[in-house]
This record gives sequence, structure tokens and C-alpha cells, in this order.
Amino acid sequence: MRRILGAVAGAALLAGCSQYQGGMQSAAATPAPAEPVAETGETQLEEILSAMSLERKVAQLIQPQINSFTADDMRKYRFGSYLNGGNGGPYGDEFAPASEWLKLADEMWDASTAPLPNDEPAIPTMWGTDAVHGHTNVKHATIFPHNIGLGATRDADLVRKIGAATATEIEVTGIDWNFSPTVAVARDDRWGRTYESYSEDPQLVAKLGAALVEGLQGARGAGDYLGQGRVVATAKHFFGDGGTDQGVDQGDVNGDIDELKSVHVVPYPAAISAGVETIMASFNSINGTKMHGNKALLTGVLRDELGFEGLVVGDWNAHGQIKGCTTSDCPQALLAGLDIYMVPDDWKDLHTNLIKQVQDGTIPIARLDEAVMRVLKVKQHAGLIGPNAAKPSARPNAGQYNKLGFAPHRDVAREAVAKSQVILKNNGVLPIKNGASILVAGKGADSIAQAAGGWTLTWQGGRELTNDYFPGATSIWAGLEAAAKETGGTAILSANGSYEAKPDVAIVVFGEEPYAEFVGDQKTLVFSDEEGLELLRKFEADGIPAVALFLSGRPMWMNREINAADAFVASWLPGSEGAGIADVLYGKREATGRLSFSWPSDCGGAPLNGGGGLFSVGYGLALGDAAPMAKLDETCGYLAEAKSATWYDLGRLASGITASAGGAELVNLRGEAGGIVANGFDYQRQEDARDITFGPAAKLTLAQQGEGSGDYRILYNLEAQPAGTVTVTLGDTAIDVTAQLRLSAGKGWREMIITEDCAPQLGNSLSISSDAPISIKIARIARQDMPEGAQCSF
Repeated sequence: MRRILGAVAGAALLAGCSQYQGGMQSAAATPAPAEPVAETGETQLEEILSAMSLERKVAQLIQPQINSFTADDMRKYRFGSYLNGGNGGPYGDEFAPASEWLKLADEMWDASTAPLPNDEPAIPTMWGTDAVHGHTNVKHATIFPHNIGLGATRDADLVRKIGAATATEIEVTGIDWNFSPTVAVARDDRWGRTYESYSEDPQLVAKLGAALVEGLQGARGAGDYLGQGRVVATAKHFFGDGGTDQGVDQGDVNGDIDELKSVHVVPYPAAISAGVETIMASFNSINGTKMHGNKALLTGVLRDELGFEGLVVGDWNAHGQIKGCTTSDCPQALLAGLDIYMVPDDWKDLHTNLIKQVQDGTIPIARLDEAVMRVLKVKQHAGLIGPNAAKPSARPNAGQYNKLGFAPHRDVAREAVAKSQVILKNNGVLPIKNGASILVAGKGADSIAQAAGGWTLTWQGGRELTNDYFPGATSIWAGLEAAAKETGGTAILSANGSYEAKPDVAIVVFGEEPYAEFVGDQKTLVFSDEEGLELLRKFEADGIPAVALFLSGRPMWMNREINAADAFVASWLPGSEGAGIADVLYGKREATGRLSFSWPSDCGGAPLNGGGGLFSVGYGLALGDAAPMAKLDETCGYLAEAKSATWYDLGRLASGITASAGGAELVNLRGEAGGIVANGFDYQRQEDARDITFGPAAKLTLAQQGEGSGDYRILYNLEAQPAGTVTVTLGDTAIDVTAQLRLSAGKGWREMIITEDCAPQLGNSLSISSDAPISIKIARIARQDMPEGAQCSF
């Protein structure tokens, strides 16, 4: 077995571990490891701790991302852990094959276990990843429904199976640690992370969160606990992430502390009882104090009240949001109870500052040692420290790439998809009769990316991910087509709903575009994309019974679509096994899904928390429940609001805005084309801006579909003066902005305003070009009517 729950007896045995890097593959060809002590336990970890230098202790608390450091950096600093961000992949390739993930894991292991001078312990590092609905950063992996769909199943045993399958696929790539499950109790569905929550009911969240912990780690006390096919789990985000005012991500949670705990802390005792090894602190504030700096809650509640003994890991640069902190200077977080800083890029300066703060007494050595010991204990429990510790490629499941998207795992996912379907309306069209001819419409029908949502291959997910990115997966259309043929019927795919022969039934697949945290925040719960509505009304007018399959990460105001449909199904974000939906629609499986969130009757989005909505928690029809509904009120004042004039914000292009270079599209202003390289950059939040590098004579063009109006406002940061001529072109007007940019270089974030004062024809396209290489950061591009007399500024 890979994992032995033994400790290393001081520096000599840890040096032995590093000699044993070949593990199971080459044990005979490597020196035998030092003999383990007769007993294992905290005493031996204390011996390790006492032999560590200050620099190495601090490094155990630093967690950088793979895109910002190298194996040579690991060899020099010996980070205790590291992660891949949602858009991070081995060697800069977020779509790298699984073999590259395992290769990098080996390189980092080798670097972290290389012998150190003076017999100092060489402690293996640990890789953490966000496998929130399967090991979905890696191609070929099984993609399970997001948590909101699993909440509708209410099936803890099924969730345990999902955890076990996910852990096995993680092990294939040599990764040790999963930042999952999310045990947020989402209470405002406008929050962009609602789909990461199992339910608005804290008891259901507690039940399913604990089940996923057991699936990932194994049951505490069982023989396979953190053994083969198991990885370290993380309950997140402690606490209140689902309770922010108006559902604003990373926002404020206000109220009586005991009342807040009675909702948002409820899942944590269950996760702790299930043996969760790590807990992640939350971005949000509680009554004005950021959680990463809140000692009363991180230590007083989590440690003293709940009795959690594992380690607390931070979230992406979240410590930098504490008052008085930056991402590279924040002793407050460690003093409050954080054990590991997730510091993707500023790790070097943070390491230097923490060393100084221990040396000058700002951070007591006892607090440092306490945090390091917690890291060592998790590694001990996971078998990363011990006489039989092996490099990633030498562990069970490692390199068995056939277990990514493994048939038994896909079977579990298909079952989960079927059990998550919630029928909200059925006029008798379901189940679909044998031999029926069906027409499947909507752009989501054959899009695995849309069915999978965010946190799928890329952080935000996205329309640029064609089905070719998901080998072995089954789209909703493919599942319906197969089911129709099996029952003697026929199926055609027609995204726009056109047909030659009138079908017996139309199935319309539509919903939200993929998104992840903060990008998915909404001000209301109105669903304004009318693609599905137009299709449903078309079939209604043609006298064709229609089934609506709504793909979403939350309940939304859908009165118009529900009225127009003969059957309406909340399909959530089902993932890679679309055939599970066909299993229910054709009656192969009973419809057992029941709402874990109340469904709104009002489009404004006020929290319902179980009552007062169109459908309450627990609602859902069985296939035999033909229940015609009275026509719903379709009045919603928000429908008349003008569409936003924002072109680019929060790391995402607005609908109808394209970005291109050299004739190739840069989806969400990201990627490489035509001499342009656009990478994510943290301005105020994770990757909410772009760092754009122009090659010689490169041109970046943003364009708006249809008519637009307003002056242009561009929030940018230019660190170095341009070496050549920089031109901004709007429509037919070219403006040389070189002189102005030379004045603004090195002065931080500035706003470029372009009005008709300097561009009489503003047009509906904006281009930036440079005849010499230049790098510029852009956080926001918008159009707005400026006051009369406003001047251009750069």
C-alpha cells in the first residue's frame, strides 16, 4: 500500500525517505531506507520539528501555484505544499495530458526530498487541487454533477461513491490533496458559487459534506483510511461564505454570531467527525472582520469550540484582504489561526517577511511550531512521511490513465445525473413514449462544457471548450439520441428548432453559460437569455409538446419558460454523463430528484430559505405525477432594464463582445493569437484582469455585436514606458497615445477615457496596437456617456 501511518524518526529517517524515491518501481536499485522506530506518533514528529531550520519551518506554511515557481525553487525553499490554480496546468499548459501532471508531481517530490546539509530533515511536499466535481482540471476525467445537483439526490451513499471515484482519479496524476467538499450553506441564490452548495438546508449540507469527506479519505478508523484510492479532503470555506449580503462573493456576513453559527457552522462538526484533515478559511467577513484574520472564529470557534485538530489552509491570496495586510506581509493571519498561506505568486517576499517576523518576535516561535506540526501530522496521516513513503509515480493508481473516466466511475456519474433531475412541471408528456420521434433543440443540447459549468478544465469553464476536450463523455443530445433509438423512435438535433417533419416531442436544452466565483454573481434572479423561451414558444405555437431542460447553477425566475413548456426539468449542471437525463425522460429510472433549494416566484432574488417561493425545498414530481399548472405571472420589471455597456470586467467579456488578434478569437480575452499573449492577473480578485503582451506590430481588437453607444473607459496599468508607437483605433479614428502612456507608466492603475472630443467616430470596435513589444494590464473596458465637455484622458 502507498500510505503507511507511520512517522519518521528524525532527520536520519527523513534522509532515508529521500533515498527511497524510487518506491515500488525501483526499490531494489536504491539504498534501503533507514530503519523505522518501533512506534510512531507525535514524539517522532517533534524530533523532526526540532531538527528543522527556521527557513524550512516557514516554507512549510507557504503554498505557491505551479505557474509561479519551478522545481529548482522547490529544491531551494522546500515549500510544504503547492497548488494548481483553476487555470493552471503543468509547464504552463492547462490542457496538459495526465502524464505531464504526474511528471511534475515527481519533479516536485524529488526536489522537496533532496538531501539537505547538516542532517536537516528533507520533508516531502504535498500537491493540492480543486477537484470540486471530479478531477476536472485534467482531460479524460469523469465530470460529476455539481453539488447543487447532488443535493437534489439526497443520497449520501452515492456521494461517498463519487468521493471515492474522484480520489482514485486524483491519484492517477500523483496529487495528494483535494480542496473539497464545499460545505457552504447558500442562502442567496444570486451568489455565483451557489452551485457549489448542496442545499440551503444546513442539515442536508452537513450530511452530504461528511459523506464526500468519507468518500475521499475513507472512513476514520477503517483500514483504508488515506490508503489506496484515498486523498486528503478539505471542508470549505469556514465560515459564512454562503451567507453574504445580497450574495456578493467574498462579501460581508452580518448578524448575531450565534444565529449565524446556527446556519453556517452546522456542516463543520459533521465534517470533523468524518475525519476531515483540513479546513479552508473563507474570503468573507463576519460583522466586518475578514475570516482569515478573525482569531475569535478561526481559533475560538473552530479549534476551542468545535475541537478541530487538523490544519487550516488559506484561500487564494485571501490573507491580503485583512486590514493592514498585503499578500506578501501578513503575520495577522498566522496569529489568528491560519496554518498555510495560499500565496500563488508573492511567495518569495512572504517567506522573507515571515522569517523576519519570527526573528523579531512579532510571531511567537510557539505559534510557528504549532502550525508546522499540523502540516507534518497531515503528511504523516497521508503516508507522505514514513519509511514506505514513495514518489508520486510509484504509488498505487499512479499512471493508470485508464482510470481517468473509468467506466465504473462514469456509471456512478450517470446514476447521479439521473437522481438529480427535478421535474417541476409535467402535463403528461413525460415519460416519453416508446417509438416517439423527438427533436432536440438549443445550443446546450450538444455542449458538454455548458452541461459541466465552471471548474471544468478551466476555472470559469466556457464556450471555447468544444466536445473534443471531453473524450469519452456523453452530451445530453447523445444520450437522448441513443435512448430514442433503443425505444424504437427517432431523434434529430436542430439547435435552432427548425424541422421538416413535425416531431412528436421537442426537447429544449438551454441555460446559464459556465461561470465560477464572483463572475457568476447576479443582482437579480431573472434569466434574461431568451434562446430557450423563443424555442419553447415556437413549439407551443406549432402544437408540438415541449420539454424544457434547464441547465443552471441555481434556481432562477423562469415563469415565462415554465408557462411555455409542457414539462419543465431542473437539470442543474450534470457534467459528462448526459445519458442520465435520458434515463429519466424515457422512464428507465424513476424521477426521484427533489429540490434542495427553494425556487423563486419573484425575479428580484430576495432569499427564500425554504418558504415563500414558487416551489419549496423538497418539491419534485414523480414521472407518473401529471400535474398541470395554472399560468404563472410573467411580470418582471428587471426585464425592461437596458443591457450593460460593460465590455470587459471581472475577467470576462460581456455577451456580444469579441476579442481577437490576427484573425483568431481570444475568448474572455485570454490566450495567444496574432502576436498577442493575454494571461490572467489578480487586480482585486483572482484573475479579474489581464496582463497583455504585444509582440511587434501586434493588434488587439474588441468589437461589439449590434449597435452600441457611449464614450470608452479603460482601466489599465502600464509598468514600463512604451518603446515604440502605441495606437488606439476606434472605428476609423486612429489616436497616437504614446506620449500620454509614457507619462502614465509606473504610476499604478489609471483610467483612459476616450470621448468624441478626440475620436469623432467612436464606432463599435476598439483596437490597441504597438509597433514594438509592450506589456499592459487591463482590468475593465466599458462604454458610458460622459458629462458634456468631458475631455479625453490617458
